[in-house]
Amino acid sequence: MGMKQVDKEFCIFSLIGMVSLAGFMILTQNISYYYTMNDMVVSSVYGGILGGIGGAIVFQNRASMGGTDIIAVILKKKTGGSIANYLFAMNIVVVFIGTRINGISIALYTLISMYISSEVMNRVMNGIERKKLLFVVTQKEREIADHIIREVGRGVTFLHAQGAYTGNERKVIYCIVTLRQLPKIKKLIEDKDPQAFISILDTSEVHGKGFKKSIV
Repeated sequence: MGMKQVDKEFCIFSLIGMVSLAGFMILTQNISYYYTMNDMVVSSVYGGILGGIGGAIVFQNRASMGGTDIIAVILKKKTGGSIANYLFAMNIVVVFIGTRINGISIALYTLISMYISSEVMNRVMNGIERKKLLFVVTQKEREIADHIIREVGRGVTFLHAQGAYTGNERKVIYCIVTLRQLPKIKKLIEDKDPQAFISILDTSEVHGKGFKKSIV
């Protein structure tokens, strides 16, 4: 299903993720002999945090850990929702089925951990995916565009515009950058033209040349 609905690369990475997860669970199964955390609340909270961070990294790199993760990715592809939210919803069903084996107490602690994991995963993935869209109106559009391309390595597009008051035609710089690149580009623009008008907008999903291919 994953190969048909997503792609072959996703399935290969998911297989690696699934085998790795199983392998490391086997390797660490005896860690409780050396250290035990008896506080279930602390275990649930920090387990959820670490699981959410790990899951976000895995999904962001076009992989999964197998099982319901693949279904969550397919649902995101079809509906545009959140992978973390779909996972949480599906795992609630699994947990409540498991109450027959482990009891209600363990199930409730598990739900705490899963909810925290879902929230952390959403925040981490949104933070990783966030990009900034820049519109720059300047008298030195060619010079600034050349510096952005050469020094930052980002593509630049000129949009033809006209001032409503002056009627003057000019080129507006259109550019999408990462959060890490934003301060450098702002300083570059301000150094070249202190009078430049800069508009910066949030954009969460960017597809195409120069940006990592999305999981969907």
